Amino acid sequence: MKKLFFTVTNDLNYDQRMIRICTSLSNAGYRVTLVGYTLKDSQVVTTKPYHQKRINCLFKTGKSFYIEYNIRLFFYLLFKKMDLICAIDLDTILPCFFISKIKGIHRVYDAHELFCEMQEIVSRPFIYKVWKRIEKFTVPSFQQGYTVNRIIADEFKKLYNVDYEVIQNTPVLKELIIPEKNERYILYQGGVNEGRSFDTLIPAMKMVNAKLVIAGGGNYLEQTKKLVTDNELNEKVIFTGRLLPPDLYQYTLNAWIGLTLFEDTGLSNYYSLANRFFDYMHAGLPQLCMNYPVYAEINKTKPVAVLIDDLSPENIAAKLNQLLKNDVLYVDLRQNCMLQRKVYNWQAEEKKLINFYKQLFSQH
Repeated sequence: MKKLFFTVTNDLNYDQRMIRICTSLSNAGYRVTLVGYTLKDSQVVTTKPYHQKRINCLFKTGKSFYIEYNIRLFFYLLFKKMDLICAIDLDTILPCFFISKIKGIHRVYDAHELFCEMQEIVSRPFIYKVWKRIEKFTVPSFQQGYTVNRIIADEFKKLYNVDYEVIQNTPVLKELIIPEKNERYILYQGGVNEGRSFDTLIPAMKMVNAKLVIAGGGNYLEQTKKLVTDNELNEKVIFTGRLLPPDLYQYTLNAWIGLTLFEDTGLSNYYSLANRFFDYMHAGLPQLCMNYPVYAEINKTKPVAVLIDDLSPENIAAKLNQLLKNDVLYVDLRQNCMLQRKVYNWQAEEKKLINFYKQLFSQH
C-alpha cells in the first residue's frame, strides 16, 4: 500500500479541499497522512479515514512562523516512511523538495492559486522577492502537479514548463432540499483576507436592506471589524468566526445571496476559482461574483451569478439590491445552480485525481 504525505499551513479541520482529496485517495487504497499545524484556537481534529498530524509552533504568524514551521515539518518528514510527498501551495514546498531528494521519492505540487500573486505577497516587494525565488528554485523540479483551473495551469507551463492537471475544488454532489428562508441574509464565507473587497463591501451595506454574515477568519479580520464599527453597522454585520464544514453548510443553505469578491490587485485574484463559488452553487444559492475570466466562462451558458466589475460601494449595493428585489432573475439563477451542480462536482473531479496518482505510480 503506497504511503502519501500532504503538507499544508492551516488548520486541518477547515480545509475542505484537502479533506476531499485525502478522503478520496484513502478510499482508493492509499495510506494518506495530512500534516498541518496547531492554531491558538484549534479544536480537536475531527475523525477522518486518513491520518492527521498537527505540528506545534512557538510562532503563529509572520516570517518567524513560516521559518519555524518549515524546519519542524522537514524534521518530522525526515523520519517517516513514504512513497510520495505532495506540497500544498508554495509555503510548504521547500521541505517537500528536500525530503523528496533525500528519500528519492515522488514529489507533487498542488497549487491552489498563483501564490506569489496574492495581494499580501505582491504588495510587499521584499516578501514577493523571497517567495518568487523559492518558486523559481523549486517548481521546475515538480514536474508532476495539479491546480484548480486551466488558466493557472497554463501560467505554470509558461513560467516553468511544467504540465499540470486541472482538478477543480468542487463539493460532493448530494441531495439538496432548499429550505424556506425566513430572513434574506447575505453570506461571505472563506478567508477574511486582504484583497477580498471588505473596504467597499462594508460601506455598501448601508444601502442594502439585509444583514451580512461573514463566516471565516483571516489576516484582515480585525480591520474588517473596525470597518463595521466605523460605519455603525454592528447590528447589520455578523461575524461567526471559522466554522466546521457541516456548520458552515447550514449558513450557506439558509442564505439568500453568496459573495465571491476579489480586488484586481494580483493575478492570483484575477485568475482565481474560489472554493466558495462552487459551495454556493451546490447550495442552490445565487451569488454576486467577480467578472473575472474563470467565473465568466462558467457563468456563460447557465448563469449562477450576477457578475460585477466595479467594486465601488454604490455598485455593490446596486447589484445586491437587484438580487434581493428581482424575483424573476433570482429564481432563474437558482434553477441554473441546480443544473450546474450536476456538471461541477467532486464525483467528476475525484476520477481525475485518482487517475493522476494511478498514472504517476504506473510510470515508474
